[in-house]
Amino acid sequence: MLSINSEHLTDSDLAYIAFRLSFFETLERISLAEQLGLAGEGAYGYLSEVPFLRNVAARVQLCALLECWSKVTSQSSMPATLVDESVVYAVCESSARIVDADVDFTNHFLATGPRIQPSGIIPTLADQLRFLHLSMPNEGHYLLLSQFQDVDPEEGAKLKSNFGIDPEACEPMFELLGRWHVSSDFRQNGTGLLTASELTQAAQVLGLDRTPSSPLR
Repeated sequence: MLSINSEHLTDSDLAYIAFRLSFFETLERISLAEQLGLAGEGAYGYLSEVPFLRNVAARVQLCALLECWSKVTSQSSMPATLVDESVVYAVCESSARIVDADVDFTNHFLATGPRIQPSGIIPTLADQLRFLHLSMPNEGHYLLLSQFQDVDPEEGAKLKSNFGIDPEACEPMFELLGRWHVSSDFRQNGTGLLTASELTQAAQVLGLDRTPSSPLR
C-alpha cells in the first residue's frame, strides 16, 4: 500500500480504474503519435495534469504509473515520493475526464482487464475518482513547483521554504524529467493492472519487444 502522510492508498477497485484508464489512454496516444510520425513531439499523457511534469516522455510516464501501482498493491507500507503523489493526482483527474468524455473507451478497458468491472458506468464514478486523491492528506506541492521554474534560484529557494517544500523531496521530480528509458521492471510492476497479453502488447508499443504491435482495440 502507498503511504501518503501516514494515510494509505490501498488496492481498491477505484484505484484500479484510475490507474488502468490513465495507462491505456496514454498508451493509445503514444501509438497514434508513432503512426503519425509525431513520436517525441508535444506534451501529452496523463501527467500533463501536473504542469511541472507535462514534458516527461510519455513512455516514462507509463513507467512511473506502474512503479506507483506496484507500491499501491504492495503488502507492505511504501512511503510515497513527490512523484508518487503526482501520479495519484494525475491518474485520478485523468481517469475522471476519460469517464466523462468517452464511455466506449471506459467500458472497453474496464471489461477486458484482470479485474473485470460491472458493465455500465455509474453516474458518480467521475466524482468518486476525483475524490480518491482529494481524500488523501497532502499539500499539493507537486502542483506548485512549476511556479518556481522561471524564478531566480535563490529567490525560488526562499519561496519553496515559505511553502514548506523540501528541496530533497523535489529531487525525484527533476530525475523523472531527465528519464528517457523504461525500467526493466515494467512488466512486473504492471501485474494486476494489465493482463499478460496487454503487458506484452504495451511492451511492443514502447519498443521493448521487436515484434510488431497490433491495434489496442
